[in-house]
Order: sequence, then C-alpha cells, then structure tokens
Amino acid sequence: MHEAVAVNPWVALAYLVAGVCFILALRGLSSPASSRQGNRYGMIGMGIAVVTTLLTHAPAVQLPPEACVGKESFCGHVFQLDYGALAEILIAIAIGAVIGVTTSRRIKMTDMPQLVAAFHSLVGLAAVLVGWAAYLNPEAFGIAAAGQIFLQSRVEMGLGVAIGAITFSGSVIAFAKLNGNMSGKPILLPARHIINLGTLAAILGLIGYFLTDQSLWVFGVVTLLAFAIGFLLIIPIGGADMPVVVSMLNSYSGWAAAAMGFTLHNTAMIITGALVGSSGAILSYIMCNAMNRSFISVIAGGFGASDSGGGGAAKVDRPWKRGSADDAAFLMTQAEQVIIVPGYGMAVAQAQHILREMTDKLKEKGVSVKFAIHPVAGRMPGHMNVLLAEANVPYDEVFELEDINSEFAQTDVAFIIGANDVVNPAAKTDKGSPIYGMPVFDVEKAKTVLFIKRSMGGVGYAGVDNDVFYMDNTMMLLADAKKMVEEIVKAIG
Repeated sequence: MHEAVAVNPWVALAYLVAGVCFILALRGLSSPASSRQGNRYGMIGMGIAVVTTLLTHAPAVQLPPEACVGKESFCGHVFQLDYGALAEILIAIAIGAVIGVTTSRRIKMTDMPQLVAAFHSLVGLAAVLVGWAAYLNPEAFGIAAAGQIFLQSRVEMGLGVAIGAITFSGSVIAFAKLNGNMSGKPILLPARHIINLGTLAAILGLIGYFLTDQSLWVFGVVTLLAFAIGFLLIIPIGGADMPVVVSMLNSYSGWAAAAMGFTLHNTAMIITGALVGSSGAILSYIMCNAMNRSFISVIAGGFGASDSGGGGAAKVDRPWKRGSADDAAFLMTQAEQVIIVPGYGMAVAQAQHILREMTDKLKEKGVSVKFAIHPVAGRMPGHMNVLLAEANVPYDEVFELEDINSEFAQTDVAFIIGANDVVNPAAKTDKGSPIYGMPVFDVEKAKTVLFIKRSMGGVGYAGVDNDVFYMDNTMMLLADAKKMVEEIVKAIG
C-alpha cells in the first residue's frame, strides 16, 4: 500500500471546477434548446482539465549531483523541464486538434453514428495504452515499490485495460455495422453464450490472479481476451439495437477512463469517466425500455436473439396503393394537421433541409405541422433531433413518442420519411416478431398515411415486414426521400 500523495488545493479546485462544467454540459445536452451552451461548458471543462494536468504533470528530469552545489538543502529535489518530452506532448495535442477540427468540419450528419463509434474506440485504445505504459514502467507512475506494483493499482490497471479493450474492439465492430462494412443483421455464433461467459470468467479470474503474480503473460492474456470478448459481444447484436449499443459503448469508455484516472492519480479523469460511464448506462437503460429490450440481454451481446433471425422478407404480393408527389402535396395542403415521422432513410438521403422547406410551405397555407421523434430512430441516441436541429426546425415543433402518440387519431396526414420499425404495428400485435413490445407510433390511426420508401421489396433494419404499407389509408411514395420531398415542394408551390 503506497502512501497517499497530498494534492495541491489549487489543483483540486481546478479539477472541481472542470467537474462542475462537465455536469453542466450533460445538463445542457438534455435539451436541444440548451445543447449549444452544454457543449460550451464541456469545452471549458476539458480545457481547464488539460491545462491543469499539463501544469502539474509537466515532464521534468532530476538534475545531477553537481548541479546541487550551493543548494545542499534542496539536493535531490532540483528538477528542470524536459523540453523534448514537453515538445512531444504539445505536438501530439496539436495533431489531435487538427484531426478533430478537420473531422468535425467534414463529417456528414448522416455519418455521426459512425463517428461516435470511432471516438469510443479511441478512448478504449487510449485506456489500453495507458495501462500498458503503467505496467511496463510502474515507478514512473508512482504505483510500485521495489519493482512490485501495488495491489490496488493492479486492480485498477486490470479492469481499466480489460474495459478499454472491450470498448475498442466492440466499437470497431459497431463502426463496421453502422458504416455498412458488415451486415446489420445479427451474426450468431454456435454456443456463443457459453463462449462469452467463459471468456468473461477467464478475464475476471486472471485479473484476480494478477494480484498475486504480475507476470507479463497474465497481463497480456487479459488484454487479448478482452479484445476478443468485445468482438464477440457486439457481432450478435442486430441493427435494430444499434442505438443501445452506441450508448452502451459510451458507458464502457467512461468506466475505462475512470479506471485509468485512478492509475494516473488524476481526479479529472475519474470524475469525467464516472460521469460518462453512469450517464451512458442510464441512457442505455432508458433506451432499452423504449425498445422493450432487456438491458442485461443487450449487454450480454444479443442474449435474447433468435437463431432464426428476423421476420422475413417483405410480402410484396399483397395489394398496396402507390401515390405521386402531386397526390401528397394535395392531401397535405388540404389537411389541418400533418405529423412527420423521420427515420434513418431521411438521414441517408440528407433530406432534412428540403423537409424543413416543405413544412414552411405547409405552415404558410395554415397547416399545423409537428415532428414525432422515436427514442431509437436512426443509429444513435438523438440522431433525428440532431438532423432536425441542423435544418433549423423549431424545437417546439419536435415531440417525443409519449407526448404525441395520442394525436395520430385526430391527425389528417401521417408523413413517414425513412422510418419503418418505429411505425410497425407488429410491435403491438405479433408476439413472434423480434420487435414485439417495442413502443411504436400509432400512425395507422391517422386519416391518411404517406409513406416514403425506396421500394416495396425492402424491410426495416430489424428485418420485419410492415402491415402499414398495405392498409387502405396508406399511399406509398416510392423514391429517394430527398427527391420525393423536392417534388412535393414543387407541387405545393
């Protein structure tokens, strides 16, 4: 057990202020109206944390004994900055800043889920690298004496590296699924539950053994198994659960950072990691409730997934009605209220801006327009809210499921653009459906349903056909979402 190191009160105060800024950032991000201010608080907090860490942990070298001549009372305590190491740190920060600014300016809003998954992978990888640096040179981190790493530090390092490795490999798989490099369908391995539980048990057992034996092979095997289990946990999870996966990986990255914060004796990392980890876990739980998914089963990696897969191909042989942009324009301009339900198809087509133009034209004609946002619409939490905010859709026109679902029965037109699973009544009626029990919009209760879809041959991300396509009050608008809305705007004008 090593002795506690006294913390400079000014340093503690700086980290406290940074922690408060992070809390205010999360509070601000809870509402679109305050999200910009929340981001500012986050940037200020991170700036304070980084500067404080640089000032208190600036690389230094101890001067040789001859430099102590005339300074005997300070001999052994005379240091000077290691300008070479400091330059390396600043160069690394500059490179990271350039990459961050360039990425943020070039990234499409439709690619935000992939970007978030990529960021999570980097946090996980950073935790692994820090853990290994601490293991290879523990004295430099103040976590060892006479070559023996302190027991509590071994626990922190073992858990931090394990969680970080799981976050990294899991986020890589999530990125590949979101980016289309891998199929969004669950990839179910034989005996996957036994393999997963066995691997997790081995990781925990080896971390326990690491407390008695700090051999390289123990730490190395923990790392490799953690990389493997991250891969194994995410590949069985289907596309319909991907928003929960992104939120869950966000939580993992936070706990990995918190664990490394203990290793580095950095209060800011502990606070930030705990905030990210706990908020991500809470969000994942809320989203699981919104999808009627078991939180434990999602964490376990598709524990409830069926080997038979989803609900099958679309039943294209059933009768359905096709409409045109002129038909849609006429119906909406004659309506008193239109509720728009956006989904990932809108994001892919980048139709949010022209959709905003369509709503402006409808409002000019006295039509009430509202947006209905499902908690898991898109590929990450808040995906649709971000896209609509980018298009400057007023916040007071955007409603969550529980606030607007009862209005569909009194609505003239439900306009569905790029959504599918979140409006599928099978979630309410078909106990054999993989989305059964998930709260969905009651769009079928509207007088008319206008459904924009590329073709009748496809199904939703969950692989389930939608009975709404074939209802008497549904008019299918088969086209690219952006092109169809552009034609509707022309017809309205």
